[in-house]
Amino acid sequence: MNETVSPGFAPDVERLGHYLESSLAGFNGPVTCAKFSSGQSNPTYRLDAQSGVYVLRCKPPGKLLKSAHAVDREYRVLRALHGSDVPVAEPFHLCTDESVIGSMFYVMEYVDGRVLWNPALPGMSNTLRGAHYDEMNRVLAAVHDIDIEGVGLSDYGRPIGYLERQIALWSRQYRASETDTILDMEWLLAHLPGCMPQADNRVALVHGDFRLDNMMFHPEQPRVRALVDWELSTLGHPYADLAYQCMQLRMPNEGPMAGLGGVDRTAAGIPSEEDYVAAYCKRRGIAGIDDWDFYLAFSFFRFAAILQGVKKRAVAGNASSDNAHVMGEYVAPLAAMAVELIRT
Repeated sequence: MNETVSPGFAPDVERLGHYLESSLAGFNGPVTCAKFSSGQSNPTYRLDAQSGVYVLRCKPPGKLLKSAHAVDREYRVLRALHGSDVPVAEPFHLCTDESVIGSMFYVMEYVDGRVLWNPALPGMSNTLRGAHYDEMNRVLAAVHDIDIEGVGLSDYGRPIGYLERQIALWSRQYRASETDTILDMEWLLAHLPGCMPQADNRVALVHGDFRLDNMMFHPEQPRVRALVDWELSTLGHPYADLAYQCMQLRMPNEGPMAGLGGVDRTAAGIPSEEDYVAAYCKRRGIAGIDDWDFYLAFSFFRFAAILQGVKKRAVAGNASSDNAHVMGEYVAPLAAMAVELIRT
């Protein structure tokens, strides 16, 4: 997972080490640093020190979209959830002083485990594949069942009007990062607000980017040790989170955004979308989900807008991941899938 730190992203490790020795209890340098090759948004580094291994996550350099890359929000939600039924890395320290490494950052526990990039889970038995998907389902239900007030997150977002605000937000973010005209995105910008379910104001903590490769699985067991990348988390509609993960069941099984489209899931022991949603509903005591196609279309639209931001950063030269240009090419296909769901 590690790579040599890319030019323009390398923290001053000597300065960082001195800072952490004075700010983080038990930390002892010197520090060596390696950037994780994954991650499209906030640069993430492995820190090796005499006192152990840590992870540092920071805002990227350069001009950023308003409200994006909120590492302070990530830190807050990790602190709230640590020790709950939602598995997260333990957060240790938040630094808001940008002079230390050039941007806000936080340091958290290093969790040893597996990141599973291919949703087809090659090399596993059918039983293990089913167990991994069931574990993901369990973790998502646990996120949505969190007692928001009990963990101190009742003010983590506005509880009402999540879908309307999200459509407006990602419409603005898309316009701010637009590089060319995509007709399907234009159609969604004009029509998606009018397709929202009426008077559905369910509220839960939502992860915002819940997918297979944002989980650290136990090295040998089908058990999630840490759900990561909470940058987009807020209070919102839980079905949007569920639909966001279910996008992966529909996307083609090729390229860096590989999904399960075209894969014989029954033969592989992977649940169908219908069975996965039913398992989630059973865990949460829900009879069923109305307007499911809207939540899927909204998720495709939102993901397209997110990847447009990745593409814009790639064009500007400050993308966190080396394959950002490739990821940006998915904007148009994702928009087309959203339009097909709404129009049919």
